[in-house]
Amino acid sequence: METGSVTTPFGRRSMTLGMLASQVMAGEIKPDQSVDKWKLFRALCEAKPLLGIGDRALAVLNALLSFYPKNELAQGNGLIVFPSNIQLSLRTHGMAEQTVRRHLAALVDAGLLLRKDSPNGKRYVRRDRAGEVDEAFGFSLAPLLARADEIEQLAAEVMAERLHVQRLRERITLCRRDIAKLIEAAVEEEIPGDWQGLYREFRDLIEGLPRSPTTAQLELLLDELTGLRTNILNRLEIQVKSTKQRGNADYIERHIQNSNPESISEVEPGFETKQGATAEPDNDRGTVTAAKGRGETGHPFAQTEEEQSRRPGVRNDGGGLKAFPLGLVLQACPEILAYGPDGAIRNWRDLMAAAVIVRSMLGVSPSAYEEAANVMGPENAATVMACILERGGHINSAGGYLRGLTRRSEKGEFAIGPMLMALLRANAPAGRKVG
Repeated sequence: METGSVTTPFGRRSMTLGMLASQVMAGEIKPDQSVDKWKLFRALCEAKPLLGIGDRALAVLNALLSFYPKNELAQGNGLIVFPSNIQLSLRTHGMAEQTVRRHLAALVDAGLLLRKDSPNGKRYVRRDRAGEVDEAFGFSLAPLLARADEIEQLAAEVMAERLHVQRLRERITLCRRDIAKLIEAAVEEEIPGDWQGLYREFRDLIEGLPRSPTTAQLELLLDELTGLRTNILNRLEIQVKSTKQRGNADYIERHIQNSNPESISEVEPGFETKQGATAEPDNDRGTVTAAKGRGETGHPFAQTEEEQSRRPGVRNDGGGLKAFPLGLVLQACPEILAYGPDGAIRNWRDLMAAAVIVRSMLGVSPSAYEEAANVMGPENAATVMACILERGGHINSAGGYLRGLTRRSEKGEFAIGPMLMALLRANAPAGRKVG
């Protein structure tokens, strides 16, 4: 049986106030107090971050508990186990004896074990004539029983904190998804606003989070993302309210269809016949091409009047796509800047000229690019070519890839928006700027 007297460690190991406090606590165990040892061990595994012990120390403690003959830790059953280091090594799946000793010391320092050393430092037991344990020397499990309530409370705190972090991460994921999709929708709907700036702010918040963030950092990020999402929603709600005031018919007419085929702007440039050139029919293709004037060259993808009337941003039976702001295209595809006139792209015509150079460089046939320009519109075909250049290392055949996108565009199954947003996300960490 356990005497409950204070004992000091054998050999060169010194006595500490922590050891004394553990022995005093062990002496205060109530006679009827008991706890299931394996249930307590599971609570220890949960509470290990707060107790300052590691996995291997818990493996050693698990081995010690396996030498305790009862499932219930109780004062009446005796609380001392006395296996040798060799036996502990076997039950810890071959852990080195030096490692076993180191983790035993860590368990003692953490106040989870007590040493009850014999006069010569060996672990053994004396039994009476009836075979019952009279006195044992080894490790006392009394601190586990004395601290059972504390350990279970610590385990509950760790589990609550883990659940709190999990919920924080879930809410952050929802906020990230909402912000990305709301910005993408605003860009696709051509709603006025500094959406590129808001997207950069969004990426800065995400990339500023450490790899292993603390709970406080997650809470701060959630607050900032929630505020950003509220800001975006407010802007979109203002646009929705103003749309209702103007009337749905006017809004749809302004945003979805441009009925004036002669209207040309920097956002939606068209191919016009150059000054001093005449329009002549191309009998092979049935299109109108610009005849070359003196010192001038006609555009290789000039269109018929019907094709010129199909501006980007108008979905028609031919598979026309919605155009995106030039600044957004260049921010998502900065590689094409080097192929513009004088190394810069100032307007859509510069982008289309650069796309012709890139087409030749990537081995895309003129017929494939012409078909894409006819189906998607020249501005969107140039945008797609800029995207293909940006992802050139991941595309085996640029010409085949372009033809595939053209087929999908004809069926109404292709949209440029997701492609641009993916490239924008990929290029955001580099902090690239466009001119």
